[in-house]
Amino acid sequence: MKINCPIAQQAEQLPDNLAVIAPGQIFTYSQLDVMVSRTVSVLEQKGIRKRTRVALVGRNSWEYIVLLTALWRIGAIAVPLNFRFPSAIINEISKRQGINYIIEECFDYIQQDAQLSDRKRMNLNNPAVIILTSGSTAREKAVLLTYGALYYNALGSNENIKLAPGDRWLLSLPLFHVGGLGILFRCFMAGAAVVVPQENEKKALENSLITYRVTHVSLVSTQLLRLINHLEEEGTASSLDFSHLKAVLLGGSGFPADLIQKALSLHLPIHTSYGLSEMGSQVTTTPAGTLADKLFTSGKLLAYRDLLIDKNNEICVKGKTIFKGYVEGAVISRSRGRGGWFHTGDIGMIDTEGYLTVLGRRDNMFISGGENIMPEEIEAVLNELPEVEQVVVVPVADDVYGFRPAAFLKLRGDSTVTKDYLLTYLEGKLPRYKIPGFFYHWPEGIEEESLKVKRSLFKKLCHQGTKAQRNTKEFYFSFT
Repeated sequence: MKINCPIAQQAEQLPDNLAVIAPGQIFTYSQLDVMVSRTVSVLEQKGIRKRTRVALVGRNSWEYIVLLTALWRIGAIAVPLNFRFPSAIINEISKRQGINYIIEECFDYIQQDAQLSDRKRMNLNNPAVIILTSGSTAREKAVLLTYGALYYNALGSNENIKLAPGDRWLLSLPLFHVGGLGILFRCFMAGAAVVVPQENEKKALENSLITYRVTHVSLVSTQLLRLINHLEEEGTASSLDFSHLKAVLLGGSGFPADLIQKALSLHLPIHTSYGLSEMGSQVTTTPAGTLADKLFTSGKLLAYRDLLIDKNNEICVKGKTIFKGYVEGAVISRSRGRGGWFHTGDIGMIDTEGYLTVLGRRDNMFISGGENIMPEEIEAVLNELPEVEQVVVVPVADDVYGFRPAAFLKLRGDSTVTKDYLLTYLEGKLPRYKIPGFFYHWPEGIEEESLKVKRSLFKKLCHQGTKAQRNTKEFYFSFT
């Protein structure tokens, strides 16, 4: 099935409406359509054709948006890569995935005098993008999504969170993440504007929300925390008025309950959600007007998706937004079970009103003394402490119990806690076998390079710590 490119369609219907707002550059839909059409011609002159795999390496920019859209009009497959990857990793991924071109400087392909292309149609069945997702494993999986998967994901999202011409959605997530791509599709299908923030600017998120009077924004937990801290520190002066915000979509990973509570106390219009790359982004989301207690869930199933909880309490999904499979070069693994269901590896439950609660990942679970332990349960309890900003719990080998939980804690500001304080608090919240045997300070060497914490890295650090003196080795020491 073919459809008109959303940008081209909006250029016909709403030519003078704003489409992209970026530092130093603003495009109407008419102007953006012309820029995309010229870029299609440039790409074709360089030999890029249907199903050509093109790696894109760069920060969010209006040029990046133009290039992505031009590739999709041609029918090429975009492979957005993390710009923080060293060249050796980019080259290794490119070789493994059969990538034909690597584009690191998007503006080289933006030429004002290039010929206009008449390519305006897009096939929903065409492979559109390969997204690398680490999930819970050390090596990235390559998720192949069709244009239709991204299209229907945005269509269902827009039916749940209203988006209209004149609205502005901040491009707060990287375009190498499915959440970033979702922002583009939602805006261009609704005739709204994408706002590209100045990434190198201090407090770019907070300043962009105010400067551009953003109406919609997608946030992961660390971004929401920074926004809340900013609001609490600066107060509610008129210069910090966020009343123009219509929706704050939360995703990427589980949100601590106290963070949700703080967002509600500040009257932020939050929508909690559950999603995954294999489904093109969102699967469930809370609708507008959701009661406060339901905002601690992951919301209800969106249109064009199906969801069930199997006998093992695993979340299974399918629908028009589902991926084609995992890619390894020319090979595509279908990765679906009976009935076309994809088993996510996430454990969850659905209440009588249809709201999904995600309990954790099956492959994060470990056994300690014969008892099953879900790290996410312990993390949720520790996250309730006012001193704790972030926590990750992983198993550490134990001669008696097989494994014991160990907690890495990132504390807020100048906060300090003692091991006795933590133990006393946890004894009133958890059974003894779920209380961590070790508490580690958050390693200073860990950088947040993705939207999810890599548990495999913390497991590795913890394993290394068992081979040396726990209380003296750098990055590995218990609270005293």
